[in-house]
Amino acid sequence: MSARAFVLIQTALGMSREVEKKLQEVPGVESAEVVSGPHDIIAVVEAENINRISDIVLESVDTIPGVIRRIVCPSVFQAGLPQAS
Repeated sequence: MSARAFVLIQTALGMSREVEKKLQEVPGVESAEVVSGPHDIIAVVEAENINRISDIVLESVDTIPGVIRRIVCPSVFQAGLPQAS
């Protein structure tokens, strides 16, 4: 079973599109979109487990120039997948 997290990213002024393009190149980032609101980008990261998601965020997302801060929101329920009893 895989894990998924939504990463809410704040970027430096004027850097949203550049950061979004770099995120698209990161293995494990399934999507990244520039949005309006308190965050500039929402990215979806998928990996084999939450530890690997943490590695992706720490080693790849946090090192992209223009990323100021981020919040990682792990998915706790995915519709259509079998649930633990």
